[in-house]
Amino acid sequence: MHSSIPLWSPSKAKIENSNLNTFSEFVLNQTGNFFSDYDELYSWSVTSIEQFWECIWKFSNVIHSKSYDRVLSERKMLGAKWFEGSELNFAENLLRFNDDQIAIISARENFPTIKITYSELNRLVAHCIFSLRNLGLKKGDRVCGYISNVPEAIIAMLSTTSIGAVWSSTSPDFGLQGVIDRFGQIKPKILFASEGYFYNGKKIDCTQKIEQIVEQLPELEQLIIVPNFYDFKSKYSTRVSDGSKNRNELLFPDLINNNESVIRFEQLPFDHPVYIMYSSGTTGVPKCIVHGAGGTLLQHFKELSLHTDLKRSDVITFFTTCGWMMWNWLVSSLQIGAKIFIYDGSPIYPNETILWNKIEEEKISVFGTSPKFISICEKSKLIPKNQFDLTSLRCLLSTGSPLSADNFHWIYTNVKDDIQLSSISGGTDIISCFMLGNPIKPVYQGEIQTAGLGMKVLAFNDDGQPVANEKGELVCTEPFPSMPVYFWNDTENKKYLSAYFEKFPGVWCHGDYIEITNSNGIIVYGRSDATLNPGGVRIGTAEIYRIVEAIPEVNESIVIGQNYQNDVRVILFVVLKIGILLDVKLEQKIKSAIRNLATARHVPAKIFQVKEIPHTVNGKKVELALARLINGKSVDNKDALLNPHSLDEYLKIKELFL
Repeated sequence: MHSSIPLWSPSKAKIENSNLNTFSEFVLNQTGNFFSDYDELYSWSVTSIEQFWECIWKFSNVIHSKSYDRVLSERKMLGAKWFEGSELNFAENLLRFNDDQIAIISARENFPTIKITYSELNRLVAHCIFSLRNLGLKKGDRVCGYISNVPEAIIAMLSTTSIGAVWSSTSPDFGLQGVIDRFGQIKPKILFASEGYFYNGKKIDCTQKIEQIVEQLPELEQLIIVPNFYDFKSKYSTRVSDGSKNRNELLFPDLINNNESVIRFEQLPFDHPVYIMYSSGTTGVPKCIVHGAGGTLLQHFKELSLHTDLKRSDVITFFTTCGWMMWNWLVSSLQIGAKIFIYDGSPIYPNETILWNKIEEEKISVFGTSPKFISICEKSKLIPKNQFDLTSLRCLLSTGSPLSADNFHWIYTNVKDDIQLSSISGGTDIISCFMLGNPIKPVYQGEIQTAGLGMKVLAFNDDGQPVANEKGELVCTEPFPSMPVYFWNDTENKKYLSAYFEKFPGVWCHGDYIEITNSNGIIVYGRSDATLNPGGVRIGTAEIYRIVEAIPEVNESIVIGQNYQNDVRVILFVVLKIGILLDVKLEQKIKSAIRNLATARHVPAKIFQVKEIPHTVNGKKVELALARLINGKSVDNKDALLNPHSLDEYLKIKELFL
């Protein structure tokens, strides 16, 4: 339900000093178009898309060796070619600053914080490139990172893309088969691998798993081991193992042990591949999604500079791993010249205060997290504003799942009442966002502030007609530069077409279930392929989570639709607080809350208490895989899950299958 009273509104000074306002003035000078507010700017950006993206190119000062012949080849979704004729290098744009300002602040469990300046980062990348070229790396080759969220990952990525090779990464907590299912398809020449890390106070040794990965990548020519910890200034390092080499391996410190100081950036076409990302792979082998350098660069600049209002003076972080697109998004902050804070470890170890403490210590101004982390803090009765100096914090970003109305309320009550809360949503598929924050518009409870500039986002009903103030499929009807260049090993684009263009031909259908409100804000109800459909009524799973997970006794929940007696019945599973059992009284409390705050149709037919909710490695609930299991189908790719063993518990619930 849309509230007409905003939780936050930008001050006049904030609007005037925003990058968005500066951009609007730039567009006026370039095109003669004047916009009285954001909605007018947005409308122009999705109707005059060539003009808009050309203004982004110019406003962002893209470093390039050749200019473009035209902005867009043809105004269609499939086959659109952007900025043809141009040549540039992705890493060169991220390394445009070469001074003594801090570029990376790296913190992790059990080790001291490391800080690297922009000049030091450039020098380290130069060293790394020199060695990679000597190893025979060339443009088009694939380099993979089985790597923690540490500076070495950023250095390796920048070095790889400087040469024109393609970077792809996962985090070390991926299961063995999950790694092979991804990297095995793209056949990397070089693998960077973290030999270990700490999580939740425990030391994790990855050396055995690395051996197994290397055995199953026959095209691999070089393994580069990233030590457990390495201090770039003192050159002190710690190893998980005794340091003996029993493989064809190099140590990362040896890779950068040279005096090379000049970087030769390979100049490449706008759509030259820069990243390979992966679909979740919970219903089959992951799709390998190839993203182009130019589109990623422009889209990330737009989102960071205009929608996040990021400036050189900011410190930005997002709690992520190298297996999630938010890592790629965060690292693009380098092109703005901001400080990036990266954290490797558990966000709740030794307790829920660790990241809030880092905000105070490092004066973080933009903090990115997930609804799950916010809910954990809420249920732990934490009040960050009473424990920490959060003066620096001006913007809180959240993604991974829909942010509930209760999450909004908790943040404005317990964090700051003058903070911009930006719920953002997009995906690995576009390595960016369809809808996100807006520094010059109000924040309304339960809503994402706005659709992204240049993204023609609509809600379609089943007939393919746009609707407002009612639920529909998230679609995008105009091309944008960060669409995938192609899928790996998909020569006829069959997988690509099937993934996005099957439901509404010629229109990108993303698979989210949304509502566009009167204020042009957006409410996300969950994945449309996980939408519940009892009695023909479409219900987004997030509608139920928002209610159930606000109940004090409930830690987490997952809901699926089970085929039953020629219809679909709603089944809810809950993880309760320690010591609490699901009895008749609590079950009725849950059902009453759902009935009163939603509708009778939302009330589950059955509620079961479980020990764990299945999640992907990136922390997302696995509704589709669980629904397949409950409906008698197989789950083929359990290695895509963080906790695949959790599924066994559900199969043992006899009442489910009566």
